[in-house]
Amino acid sequence: MTISVPWQQRVGSQRDWVWRGWRTRYTYFRPSQTDNATPPVMLLHGFGASIGHWRHNLEVLGQHHTVYALDMLGFGASHKAATDYKIDLWVNQVYEFWRTFIRQPMVLVGNSIGSLICVAAAAAHPEMVKGIVMINLPDLSLEEEMTPPWLRPVVARIKAAVLSPIIVKSLFYVVRRPPVVRKWAGRAYANPASITDELLEILTEPSLDQGAAGAFSAFFKAMTSAEFGPHIKTVLPKLNIPMLLMWGRQDRMIPPHLASRFVDLNPNLELVELDNAGHCPQDECPEEVNRILLEWLALKCIEQKDSPASSLFIAN
Repeated sequence: MTISVPWQQRVGSQRDWVWRGWRTRYTYFRPSQTDNATPPVMLLHGFGASIGHWRHNLEVLGQHHTVYALDMLGFGASHKAATDYKIDLWVNQVYEFWRTFIRQPMVLVGNSIGSLICVAAAAAHPEMVKGIVMINLPDLSLEEEMTPPWLRPVVARIKAAVLSPIIVKSLFYVVRRPPVVRKWAGRAYANPASITDELLEILTEPSLDQGAAGAFSAFFKAMTSAEFGPHIKTVLPKLNIPMLLMWGRQDRMIPPHLASRFVDLNPNLELVELDNAGHCPQDECPEEVNRILLEWLALKCIEQKDSPASSLFIAN
């Protein structure tokens, strides 16, 4: 079935919010009927993505919950700022958005780096977060763990040389080309049919913005730093909220076997593994992801007034 409506018209009421002087794009859906027992939901995209990556999820979730999605600073239609990019920066963006527009506990849903933001936000601002859903979960500290101590200085020098601003900016103008992005998506997605012209537009259009090359360079510099984001094995065990981890069994970006390792860190964390899905199941198999997410929310995060929750949710 071909969808003729442009994706920009399928992601809700897009607005711009000025945060710390930077333009930040967000969108939202509100259901026709809701109450205080139903928590808001915020969707946080992964590296190189944007609000558009949730185009198959926003409206469906918005029939039951007030749902928001943000273009994180440096991505999508948000400002390509010349700043020090870290997970904490995006956590602060989420928190200040919450204080401005929401002001009641919400459920955070993230994909890839968006999942890291969920974990860090729940740890830093527990009053904001009622539960988190992670669609795969990177842990950048694992690279350091697997590198012998004697080899780490050598690796650091190589990274410093390869990731110099001149080299990375030159690389940026190559990797933003649609044929290159299509090849990258081919590694991230299990189903080639999901790599549509619409998806390529969503992934490549922001790279034409002013400041995009500088932001790209800053991202890569930040991601090589030990201070970029939280160590999952340290933070995850401390969270005492409902948590769901979804993982595509064909994910070639982050090894699926890490899922069981993360589940062992916290008994509140439930795992659902998805067949025929790679790194971005919310885009590859949105019907399944939407169903699982709504059932989990109904069971774990909606306050029941008169009777126990009933749900078809089954962790497999």
